[in-house]
Amino acid sequence: MRQLERELGKMARKAARRIAADGRQQVVVEADEVQPLLGRARVYPERAAAEDAVGIATGMYYSPMGGDIMFVEASVFQGKDQLILTGQLGDVMKESARAALTYAKTHHDRLGIPEEALKDVELHVHVPAGAVPKDGPSAGVTMATAIVSALSGRPVAPRPGHDRRDHAHRPRPAIGGIKEKVLGAYRAGIREVVLPEESEPQLDDLPAEVRNAMRFHPVKDLGHVLVLALRGASLHEGRITFAEPAQA
Repeated sequence: MRQLERELGKMARKAARRIAADGRQQVVVEADEVQPLLGRARVYPERAAAEDAVGIATGMYYSPMGGDIMFVEASVFQGKDQLILTGQLGDVMKESARAALTYAKTHHDRLGIPEEALKDVELHVHVPAGAVPKDGPSAGVTMATAIVSALSGRPVAPRPGHDRRDHAHRPRPAIGGIKEKVLGAYRAGIREVVLPEESEPQLDDLPAEVRNAMRFHPVKDLGHVLVLALRGASLHEGRITFAEPAQA
């Protein structure tokens, strides 16, 4: 709010100079005049991707600037059996990535991941957003979604009937900041959110117009997340099955 006050003060001073220079009684600042008065934007929020892709999952986060979305990108290539993490990740997010890879290896037969896809491969997990430090336990599910997608060759996809990849994944035991995170996702173009069942009551804090415009999927476990997130996935007798072949 202090930064908002500074920007409003900056705009008011420039409007005052116009009044003094032109002899006008007042200056009405319309929406299209804000950028010329304040200058070019210094913060560029993420936008929901237009297409689904293998190995890229969307998560939500909260910072002092408010809620926003982030992308987790996982890539697999031949090499030594190792995990490479980049993107200014803190210790907790590094642990989440290792745990997500362990989950994928342990349950590969239930996740549609061929055993040979786990041999002699290097897995590179990258979280963009420049030099911004990133940490926190909630990103583990988003990382797991990206990793399973990359290893199985299945895109992180929209639900049937949707024409864009507009999901954000945020489940774990009850998390805080749901209101800010969902508002940030909504602003970025996200219209469906996966979140833990324990956090569902927090949705009451959302403005009605946002809550009514979005679809929420409360889940109990990671398997449910992957069924919602991966293209053509469904759950049958505890095993994830797919309606179409994996991408090469």
